[in-house]
Amino acid sequence: MALADEEPMTSQEHRSRLKRSALATGAALTVVVAAAAAAPNAGAQSATPGTPKLKLIAASKSVTLDRYEGEPGVYLDLGTYLQVDNAPFEFKVNRKSYKDPVVAQQILRNGTRTQVKKLPAGLVKDFSGLPGFLEVSIKNSAGREVAKSKGTYCPNNAAGRIRPDASATSKYPESCPTNPWTLGSVWGVEKGWASNTSTMDYDHPVNLPAGTYTAKASVAKKYRDLFGIPNDTPTIKVTVREIRNDNGGGEGVSGSMSSAMSHHNHGGASTPGMNGHAGHHYGPRGADAPTPGALSHALEQRGLAHHMGDGRDHTDGSRIAPALKANANRPTGRAGVPADVPKPDLRSLPAWDISITDGEDGDVAGKDYLAFSANVWNAGPAPLVVDGFRKPGAELMDSYQYYYDAKGKQVGYSPAGTMEWDPRVGHEHWHFTDFASYQLLSADQTRRVRSGKEAFCLANTDAVDYTVKNANWHPYNTDLSTACGSQNAISVREVLDVGSGDTYTQYRPGQSFDITDLPNGTYYIKVIANPAKRLQETSLKNNVSLRKVILGGTPGARTVKVPPVDLVNAP
Repeated sequence: MALADEEPMTSQEHRSRLKRSALATGAALTVVVAAAAAAPNAGAQSATPGTPKLKLIAASKSVTLDRYEGEPGVYLDLGTYLQVDNAPFEFKVNRKSYKDPVVAQQILRNGTRTQVKKLPAGLVKDFSGLPGFLEVSIKNSAGREVAKSKGTYCPNNAAGRIRPDASATSKYPESCPTNPWTLGSVWGVEKGWASNTSTMDYDHPVNLPAGTYTAKASVAKKYRDLFGIPNDTPTIKVTVREIRNDNGGGEGVSGSMSSAMSHHNHGGASTPGMNGHAGHHYGPRGADAPTPGALSHALEQRGLAHHMGDGRDHTDGSRIAPALKANANRPTGRAGVPADVPKPDLRSLPAWDISITDGEDGDVAGKDYLAFSANVWNAGPAPLVVDGFRKPGAELMDSYQYYYDAKGKQVGYSPAGTMEWDPRVGHEHWHFTDFASYQLLSADQTRRVRSGKEAFCLANTDAVDYTVKNANWHPYNTDLSTACGSQNAISVREVLDVGSGDTYTQYRPGQSFDITDLPNGTYYIKVIANPAKRLQETSLKNNVSLRKVILGGTPGARTVKVPPVDLVNAP
């Protein structure tokens, strides 16, 4: 992806690039420098088998932070890392239901032996990481403290090796979940790796004018005591430089890059004040951090290749499915669904990110719309694999669901409806027509007063529960630029991996109900997975979710109130 020299980069594009850069930082980390020595005997660690040996380090003695014109401040990517050795630094984080609090456990592995250490109740409140982990103090050139911050540490952040004999790849996920309906997550840093601890709070930039500063970082005492981390305090020289947007200066982002960013998770670029979306760090409302991709136009099998054959890749974004003969437009092999074959389990999450819009994103100006975000996820134990096949000149693709045994061998397939090309801006890909649907119900839930879209491009946008059986911590299609094919595709594969969900944000065309002529009162947004029951699942009993909304106001100035669901307040 090339940077455009002629277009100045907007504040939002700058935020998006910073977020993506934060993911990539440290991918090739090979040398690190601890800029300050630990206090004698502070938090000393013994190399107990199965217990990680941790140390806060700084990758550099100095960093330069850019403050872009129009931005409220800078984001403190100081290049501080938590170094892990002797054993992995691993956690299992989950909740039994939305009525239960989040529980975090440290997993200690010593060969085949596994121990579980439960973290103190209330320490971890969500799935974004360890809150208040990194403490930073910043002083100006006169030695006066001008800023302090506390940052959440996601162990899955931008990790890299610190020595050549460490594992070449990490088995842990590449980000921490941010969807409000997340049920389970896995955090971890491999032995011999380090992961980024820097404070990157996009809702709260630090107001530092151009100049030079000294930053001192440390791990909060409660975490030093809990994990036996030495009291190291790396000191980093910080130079803040102001970047003006009036001359272009090569700082703009090309349309192709902006487009690729906006495709992630069926939404647009994140907006200020939402931290990516309503308190989260990455992507448009409801999305997890995007997985760094290779080419946006050339698909790779990646996570599914090892157990789903050698599907050939095409630079037009389409894919010939496994077990297909060249130039075929129908599947070959065994048709039917063996009774004992593993199947996916599709579950709908309650709608969230609900608001009133007026003539936005393709809606009709002057009307009131109830916009929302929605997600259907796969609880497993098998991935949902749907392939579309197109007859020459046909407008629709015939779609089939594929099935695999426990060893990954394809053992059957069955018809699953159709796929259609969606030409609307913000879509422009192939939609599977029978994945989910939306309804707006009356207060007594007996009448359907509005219906929503029923065609979707499947992508693994959100890690909903990575603790379920067979969860894939590295799903291969995480954004729409690679997941759902181009207009001239002859075949398309769409996959929803175990543990992941597919979020459509309220910014997508069609992701709303026209409520202009509806009276004020109580309604329910109903999200239905697999509405036509064409997809084979392990269970059909968990396909429906309801979210209560209360409409008020007057035409042109409608309001909506959204009560919490048990402990989750995600309006």
